[in-house]
Amino acid sequence: MADPPAGRRAGRGQRSARPADGGPAASQGASQAAGEQAVLDLLTNGTLEVAGRLVDASNLTMYCTVSGEAAEAGCVYKPVAGERPLWDFPEGTLAGREVAAYAVSRAAGWNVVPPTVYRDGPFGPGMCQLWIDIEESVDLLALARSSDHAGLRQMAVFDAVVNNADRKIGHLLPAPDGHLYGCDHGVCFGAEYKLRTVLWQWRGKRLPGKAVAALERLNEVLGPGGELAAELSRWLEPEELDATRARVELLIEHKVHPYPPADWPAVPWPPV
Repeated sequence: MADPPAGRRAGRGQRSARPADGGPAASQGASQAAGEQAVLDLLTNGTLEVAGRLVDASNLTMYCTVSGEAAEAGCVYKPVAGERPLWDFPEGTLAGREVAAYAVSRAAGWNVVPPTVYRDGPFGPGMCQLWIDIEESVDLLALARSSDHAGLRQMAVFDAVVNNADRKIGHLLPAPDGHLYGCDHGVCFGAEYKLRTVLWQWRGKRLPGKAVAALERLNEVLGPGGELAAELSRWLEPEELDATRARVELLIEHKVHPYPPADWPAVPWPPV
């Protein structure tokens, strides 16, 4: 089996690739919605071929190409069969949680998660996510410590919503155009508060107005009968969906970034 693309780091979260047509990322420009839907269609219906494995990943993670009649792209494929059982998350649910994280990111307008779908593949059903070019010149350690990066702060709010238990520095994907993505959201949406992240620099600080507006959008579509609620119910237990609603409501009520949990490690290990 081949290595991932030459000259690119293959560690967890250090991912890079581009759609074969050389076009801009799906989250850019006035045609964002149409472009993103085209990527989702390609990820869902395209022919998936394994090109290599990311050997440093905790679970079985494949670098693949996905091709259709008019387009081709690099992607990450994580089959459910390759998930390592965890004591605090139901077995076989990590791929679905990655899809749920993308749904939240998209509904809020944050676009911090690359387009992600659930589909069948060479090793069975699993998560398939667009592979993102990273800007190799960005110092990830410095980026993670930044307190004035709007995209990073936006990601911190997203993590609070999805209750991310594993936001490592290596899960930050700064694209060449300046947009910041994140990856590896399989251990999110726990019903108990277990936010574990390297992004605590805004703890207790007032949320930006744009963040509050995004949370209010989420609150609308997370209610009973809401489009996002219906989507998340496919991947989460009822108590996990209820807890997600409660976290959004709490953030709107207090309008501040959360504090670390008192009975849970605040930072993932290793942090990189």
